[in-house]
Amino acid sequence: MSSSRTPRTLRAAAIVASAAMVAIAVQTGSASASAEREAGATALTLSAGARAQAIGEAQNAAADTARAIGLAGDERLVARDVIKDADGTVHTRYERTYQGLPVLGGDLVVHQKKDGSRKTDKAVEAKIAPAAARSTLRAPAGARQVVWAATGKPVFAYEAVVTGTQHDGTPSERHVITDAATGAELYSYEAIDTGVGTSEYSGTVTLGTAPSGSAFSLTDTARGGHKTYDLNGGTSGTGTLFTDADDKWGDGTPSNRQTAAVDAHYGAAVTWDFYKSELGRNGIAGDGRAAYSRVHYGNAYVNAFWDDSCFCMTYGDGQNNQKPLTALDVAGHEMSHGLTAATAKLNYSRESGGLNEATSDIFGTSVEFFANNASDPGDYLIGEKIDIRGNGSPLRYMDKPSKDGASADYWSKTVGRLDVHNSSGVANHFFYLLSEGSGAKTVNGVAYNSPTYDGSTVAGIGRTKAYKIWYKALSTYMTSTTDYAGARVATLKATADLYGSTGVEYQQVAAAWTAVNVK
Repeated sequence: MSSSRTPRTLRAAAIVASAAMVAIAVQTGSASASAEREAGATALTLSAGARAQAIGEAQNAAADTARAIGLAGDERLVARDVIKDADGTVHTRYERTYQGLPVLGGDLVVHQKKDGSRKTDKAVEAKIAPAAARSTLRAPAGARQVVWAATGKPVFAYEAVVTGTQHDGTPSERHVITDAATGAELYSYEAIDTGVGTSEYSGTVTLGTAPSGSAFSLTDTARGGHKTYDLNGGTSGTGTLFTDADDKWGDGTPSNRQTAAVDAHYGAAVTWDFYKSELGRNGIAGDGRAAYSRVHYGNAYVNAFWDDSCFCMTYGDGQNNQKPLTALDVAGHEMSHGLTAATAKLNYSRESGGLNEATSDIFGTSVEFFANNASDPGDYLIGEKIDIRGNGSPLRYMDKPSKDGASADYWSKTVGRLDVHNSSGVANHFFYLLSEGSGAKTVNGVAYNSPTYDGSTVAGIGRTKAYKIWYKALSTYMTSTTDYAGARVATLKATADLYGSTGVEYQQVAAAWTAVNVK
């Protein structure tokens, strides 16, 4: 790490790390009643203008809301996102300030039903009232003063960002929180940690392009204007927008510079379509704004990452520059880090960091199934196409995460000490069990055999319901500090919203969490 600069919010993550039978209740109610409930609890797709108006209205009413939920006089709410359900329920996500200072770990979500009744989910329940003076030490260079509330009693603190380069070439943005009274380090995390063309991984695909003079550019006007750029071995800047004379891109080989761009551009399009048609979301941030993609980062860089500061995905070319990390599930994974940053902002450390990484694996996998591409059939393997280990094995396994040699199958008190790419195994395993169930099963030609912590049998409810539940929980109930116990609560709330609290779905969400030892 080499220098410091003005702190920014969490913005990036990468794909690579450096017994008894369960009784199943019979679902009550008719199929049509269940469908009606799901439709009512599903988020409406808001245009960029409608979303901006909703956030503005929430901000105008923020003082009244703060009083209504019992905040103290020195606290203020800053509206960050609004989700409106079809049944009239409004979920408003706020950041919090205290005496004008940002409260890290102070985020909360207010859920207001059509009848005016309210409930609130907070990242921290502690009263925001630091006992010490605002500052007794000089601020570190480039730091900002904050209130740190995410891991205990709120205190005045400084947040600094130290930037540089990690050992594998990934940019580094290490956030360091120090006590303003003593200078002691309270917390730190790595914000960028180890995210018609002929593609390398997905065959011949249709691409969104646009005329550019007498040629065409990789600009997808149907999906917010998403663009794909060539960094040409660079590690900063935007690069050069890909253009082509005849609108036919790549040849399926890594030696053709357009091939990696085809995979990245296609992956961005499929992820956008998945968000819109399956989750009712208008782009990563829900505002209709497109991210952009950068390929050919560095030299033989074996990683890919999302960076919220540029709102972009970046892909290396892999070992010997022959295996670009642009496979479909990797693209879905990286864009979904942007989704998490726009919703729950799960802290990229400890258990919340594992949930952050798992969210990207869950939606990256879901994007791959959604694409229904014969060249890359959907599976519960992460990064199986990019051969990152050089032996044909995938990067991660969702049915039994420990098969990668490092990830956790089940929750334990030590899970939060693992690298976030390995602690993610608990949630990945939960998602697989909820989707497909325990035991032996073959899906799209891939054999799985998923165990459970207590030997119980879990019956899956199907992948579509599973990812709808996870998205509902992420976007409306999780906060920056959500841990595995909190994720269980959030997904059960989401399931009750979508499918009721007495049916098979609710029973199986609970059973799947118990099966990974989250109780």
